[in-house]
Amino acid sequence: MTTVQRNTWFWLVGFALFFLALWLLSAILLPFVAGIAIAYFLNPLVNRLEHLKVPRGLSAFIVLVLFLTLLVLVIMLVVPILEAQVLDLAANLPSLLAAARREAESLMQLAQERLTPEDFGKLRDAVGGKLSEMFTVLGTVFRDVVTRGVALANMLSLVFVTPVVSFFLLRDWNRILARLNGWLPRAQAATIREQAARIDEILSAYLRGQLSVCVVLGIYYAVGLTVLGLNFGSVIGLLIGILAFIPYVGFAVGFVLALLLALTQFSDQHYVLYVAALFVAGMIMEGNFLTPKLVGERVQLHPVWIVFALLSFGTLFGLLGVLIAVPMAAVIGVLVRFGLSRYLASPLYDPAKAKSEPGGAG
Repeated sequence: MTTVQRNTWFWLVGFALFFLALWLLSAILLPFVAGIAIAYFLNPLVNRLEHLKVPRGLSAFIVLVLFLTLLVLVIMLVVPILEAQVLDLAANLPSLLAAARREAESLMQLAQERLTPEDFGKLRDAVGGKLSEMFTVLGTVFRDVVTRGVALANMLSLVFVTPVVSFFLLRDWNRILARLNGWLPRAQAATIREQAARIDEILSAYLRGQLSVCVVLGIYYAVGLTVLGLNFGSVIGLLIGILAFIPYVGFAVGFVLALLLALTQFSDQHYVLYVAALFVAGMIMEGNFLTPKLVGERVQLHPVWIVFALLSFGTLFGLLGVLIAVPMAAVIGVLVRFGLSRYLASPLYDPAKAKSEPGGAG
């Protein structure tokens, strides 16, 4: 077996064991993954304090306490505002669903009057089949996320273990990186460092940029829908802000919910058009200004790839999979681009390259 073959098998077996351990331990890893994510996000602030001659341990403690305090304050401010609307929405949900069903029945009645019986039957079967498929898929993913993520993970450990994990990781971040660097195989160390730097650049740009996009969109839709007088507008805005982390999903879910509520609430259909116009303007703002400016082209993570990663990892590992989907997508994307560049520079892609290499024919 050649050196290249040994290296290939080493990394393939290593990745296989990593994903096997992830799958076996997915029920208990949630607080640790959350702690790693918080530490990764806050590490630049700790580094700045350390450059100001503040001891590393004290810097980590100060930054983490400020972060948790800010998080608690935000929750205390937002929850009372949303609590009444959430309870009202839950109480009115049956009537809203009934109103939405009446609207759907009226649309189907209109379609029945305009179409031939054969075409109407095809339309009804197609719509029913697609809705059934959609709800089945969403129900399966939601069930897996809940049963494998929340139900099996101890939420108390998420509250108490995550801050502890975050603190120790922040305190020892540089030492951990130095230790990992010392374990790298010497022959490939430079290449691994280069790819790790690219992963870090892509991941940090995506996470910080997308978080800013989520905040801006959540505020925009919450304020806009509330100004239009739509019931539960702030709840829908918050939901869009959270789901905006998944490209297109936040917009689609919020648009459908807001449109259904507008149809059932407003007798003046102009308000329905206002709600639709608000979402169209938001989509234009997100696609042409927010995402290019705050996330940027350097991210190199296509939205379809992110959606696929979120759904596939969420199905496999539950809530843990949702948390690690974007980092894993970034890692896989960098490795695929690296492998592709090596392939394009190799004789396997262009046999003429073999002749120009030392020892090649001719």
